[in-house]
Amino acid sequence: MCGRFVSARKRAELLEEFAVQRDAVAADREPDYNVAPTKRIYTVLDRQDERELRLVRWGLVPTWAKDTKGGARLINARAETVAVKPAFRAAFARRRCLIPADGYYEWQTENAGSKAKQPFYIYRTDGGILAFAGIYELWKNPEVPEDHEDAWYWSASIITTDATDEIGRIHDRTPMVIAPADWTEWLDPANREKEHLLKTMHPAMTSGEGGLTARPVSTTVNSVRNNGPELIKPLAG
Repeated sequence: MCGRFVSARKRAELLEEFAVQRDAVAADREPDYNVAPTKRIYTVLDRQDERELRLVRWGLVPTWAKDTKGGARLINARAETVAVKPAFRAAFARRRCLIPADGYYEWQTENAGSKAKQPFYIYRTDGGILAFAGIYELWKNPEVPEDHEDAWYWSASIITTDATDEIGRIHDRTPMVIAPADWTEWLDPANREKEHLLKTMHPAMTSGEGGLTARPVSTTVNSVRNNGPELIKPLAG
């Protein structure tokens, strides 16, 4: 799974990197080196045939949910079932997005039978940005009018798959990513070719252009209260 990631790029960088046509983010946000579930995250999506940058909550809330409390449990959607699982299938069919990330964290059990886990920071070797494959949803708050500022709750999930390369030694799941050449097709809400959409997703892997590397980092990342560039520094020794 992907339970924490880094989103440190400036808003202006994301607008340029993803060729965004409409900026729906009101103000610059501080770099976040410890993005946790239910936090607001940057997403790139297609709205009315324009590419848009928007902040949404991490943890998808289906349209039929009674409230937003369950979102924290739906931060990831499995690539193997995202097109058919009730919580995700409508979003996969019509509301796909890109979730920009500088890298992400995974934890590895240090010894058999031990509860101690070593965190690793996983990122692109070339320093490039990761465009996680994501889906988003809009949940209507029944307690306020439709034109109220809190009427709609925007949320998203990151799509993951099996990690079969060196990253799999740290954790058995890895985020799916979308290559720049496939961004337009992935974001197009009119694209309903399920099998083709599934083929545009690729595991974030160590091999190939834009491949990943991992380094152990301090356990201070374990607490969501800690945040700053020191979290991604290599572990001393």
